[in-house]
Amino acid sequence: MGLPRLVCAFLLAACCCCRRATGVPGEEKQPAPTPEPVEVEVGGTALLKCGPSHSSGNFSHVDWFLIHKERQIPIFRVRQGQGQSEPGEYEHRLSLQDSGATLALSQVTPHDERMFLCKSKRPRLLDHYTELQVFKAPEEPTIQANVVGIHVDRQELREVATCVGRNGYPIPQVIWYKNGRPLQEEENRVQIQSSQIVESSGLYTLQSVLNAQLVKEDKDARFYCELSYRLPSGNRMKESKEVTVPVFYPAEKVWVEVEPMGLLKEGDHVKIRCLTDGNPQPHFTINKQNSSTGEMEEEATDENGILFLEPAQKQHSGLYQCQSLDLETMVTLSSDLQELLVNYVSDVRVNPAAPEAQEGDSLTLTCEAESNQDLEFEWLRDKTGQRLGKGPVLQLNNLKREAGGRYLCMASVPNVPGLNRTQLVSVGIFGPPWMALKERKVWAHENAALNLSCEASGHPQPTISWSVNGSATEWNPDPQTVVSTLNVLVTPELLETGAKCTASNSLGSNTTIIILKLVTLTTLTPDFSQTTGLSTSTVSPHTRANSTSTEKKLPPPESKGVVIVAVIVCILVLAVLGATLYFFYKKGKLPCGRSGKQEITLPPTRKSEFVVEVKSDKLPEEMALLQGGSGDKRAPGDQGEKYIDLRH
Repeated sequence: MGLPRLVCAFLLAACCCCRRATGVPGEEKQPAPTPEPVEVEVGGTALLKCGPSHSSGNFSHVDWFLIHKERQIPIFRVRQGQGQSEPGEYEHRLSLQDSGATLALSQVTPHDERMFLCKSKRPRLLDHYTELQVFKAPEEPTIQANVVGIHVDRQELREVATCVGRNGYPIPQVIWYKNGRPLQEEENRVQIQSSQIVESSGLYTLQSVLNAQLVKEDKDARFYCELSYRLPSGNRMKESKEVTVPVFYPAEKVWVEVEPMGLLKEGDHVKIRCLTDGNPQPHFTINKQNSSTGEMEEEATDENGILFLEPAQKQHSGLYQCQSLDLETMVTLSSDLQELLVNYVSDVRVNPAAPEAQEGDSLTLTCEAESNQDLEFEWLRDKTGQRLGKGPVLQLNNLKREAGGRYLCMASVPNVPGLNRTQLVSVGIFGPPWMALKERKVWAHENAALNLSCEASGHPQPTISWSVNGSATEWNPDPQTVVSTLNVLVTPELLETGAKCTASNSLGSNTTIIILKLVTLTTLTPDFSQTTGLSTSTVSPHTRANSTSTEKKLPPPESKGVVIVAVIVCILVLAVLGATLYFFYKKGKLPCGRSGKQEITLPPTRKSEFVVEVKSDKLPEEMALLQGGSGDKRAPGDQGEKYIDLRH
């Protein structure tokens, strides 16, 4: 009996060991469920579900926990459908929605990116985990370029630019671009160093530095950075502005630049400068070849090494050369010789220089000039601008007095626009003085000052004398013309005698008589100023047959208009009164040899109105002509008084 018991005990122990090793069906440990992700932006409200979205029913007994370091920290509970926050950081930001099935977390911050657990007993559900994911778009990225510059001959990585993106969550990704193409890190060529700072708000500030070894071709390269980040609505990106970096490299060649480009002429403002293909530009000197010795001589430039020719002259033409000195490498470069050509026209002259001729004669004028280009000549009349012909020779035949005066020769270069020079010559036609008019009337005010002008032309140039005393001044519009202005006081004697202007030269004389007319009330008509010509006028000696008389007349007094109005008003009042009296006379209402009594009275109470009182023994039908507009009639025997209102 002892052996069977021992065998049973052994079999029982073996069975227990087997159950521990294989486990009991139904008692295996279940894996933790996959948490449900919930995405929300900073500042928004996160909705935490207590179960699958299809769960329904009244959640009357629920507990919410925060998972922190594998610990379950209670933050909210629901009893009998009523929610209650647990004391702590979420105490004032949690609320129930959807009959207790949803817990709303407001004013989300990056610190809320955690795991939350919901345990529901009524209804009884499996534990539900929610993973809250928080997002925040960074601010626009800022970029700061290296303003000091980078030398291409230094075999080392130098800082190109720094990009900063502030207040983003999670950390955005930065991508650098050059001329629109993304840059990748390359050993000894491109290096990108990024770092981030966690702000007290939990947001990140990203800083990225681009280091690179640049070459000469990068002098105009444009760099910018891009921040890539994600929001609940999808992937987003923001770009910085583009920047350039000063790139320094030695010059390989130098040349001369002239402004303006194209054909130059005397009088132009010319600027000569030196340029190289290096950066920065080195120190320059500008040299010009001496045409006599062939040596290069340094020209004076401004502080920027620019030579100004203001204005350019023909002696500025020649060969110019630039020399540069790189102060870092101490290398000197010289440009090719460049020719500067300043086109010119000079020494324009007319032969004969002082031409003279008799009336009826012929005259030949010849024009010459100096230039480095082929010239064209044109003749014009100076006073009128009339074009007389082209070519260096002007032939004047059968000369008249009107042909005297100044002529213009213009020498120009056709293929250089604006390049021309002119020369004036005065042609004298022998003859006595001539004037536009023999006689002229001038309106004047007695005892007022008056300017009398007289113009005469002739060759030799005439002189002018006056028959009355006054202050005279003269000027000469051209070598054959003289204008004299005499300031006089208008006296009764001057009004009676007038003034005489006499022009004379060695060949004769001529006279203009100026008659003074006194301005009176009868001359003050509305068009008086037009009919009398009260203004200063000058008649050209070439437009009339004989003489020119220029008179400056004083304008009528400023009260002329007031006087005219007063005269017109008086005439109208007298005309109306006369017409009325004549009307009454024709109708027999005035005595004038007839019976009856008529008188014109002015009632004392209406002193400012005209009233005619009529007493008549005429028949009623005649009296009807004196009735008012109301149409009232009197009896046949009524000889009552009539009042006619003549106010208007």
